[in-house]
Amino acid sequence: MSLTNLSSPGFSDADLAELSHRFETWSASQVIEWAVENFAPHLALTASMTDGVLIDLAVKVDPAIEVVFIDTGYHFPETLETVEAVRRRYGLNLRIMTVERQNEPLWQADPENCCSAVKVGQLDRALAGKAAWMSGLRRAEADSRVRAPIVARDLRGLIKVNPIATWSDLDVQGYIDDHDVIVNPLLHQGYPSIGCQPCTQKPLDPDDPRSGRWVGRAKTECGLHTM
Repeated sequence: MSLTNLSSPGFSDADLAELSHRFETWSASQVIEWAVENFAPHLALTASMTDGVLIDLAVKVDPAIEVVFIDTGYHFPETLETVEAVRRRYGLNLRIMTVERQNEPLWQADPENCCSAVKVGQLDRALAGKAAWMSGLRRAEADSRVRAPIVARDLRGLIKVNPIATWSDLDVQGYIDDHDVIVNPLLHQGYPSIGCQPCTQKPLDPDDPRSGRWVGRAKTECGLHTM
C-alpha cells in the first residue's frame, strides 16, 4: 500500500488501521504532511481554541489549510478572543460556523441533544465536500479517548486524522513554551478543558481535566469525535 496519492475511497479499514499503527512513530508534523499531500484542498482542521498547538503545526505545513471553528453562541468571551488572536497571528483561512439563535437557549430547552444539534450539525455542514479532517484530540485528555487512533474513518465515511493523539500534557506545554503558542486565558484560570460556557466548570476531580464538563449528566463527549 502506498502512503501517498491515495483518495479517500481508496483506503480500506485495514489500510487505515495499518497507517494508524505506522503513525505511532511519526511526528505530528509528518502526519500532517501526509494528510495534506493526500487530501488537500479537500481537508479541514477543526479547532476548539483551547490552544493553537495543532494550528501552529498545520500552518507550517500548509499555510492555506482551512481551519473550522464552531461558534455555538454559548462560548466564553475568552474563547472568542482566542479565535481572533489566533486568526491574526497566522492570517488563517478561518471558517466560522455560526448557529442560528433560538428563542430559548437550546442548552436549557434540550440539554441532552444540544451538542448534536449545535456542534455536530455545524461540523457536518463544514465537512460537506471534504475528504478528510484533522482534530487536536489526545489520548491523555480522558479515559474515553485512550484508544483514539491517529487515523480512522468517521461515521460520515471521511478520514479523520488526530496528529497529536499520542502527546502528553507535558508535550503540549513544551510545544507551547518553545513556540510561543497562543492559549485560551481560561487555561490559566483553572479550566483545562473548555467547551460552551453553560456546560463547563472547573474540574471536580483534579486528576480528570474533563470532569468539569456536563457536570451532573452522563455525557462525557459532545459527539464531534465519535468514530
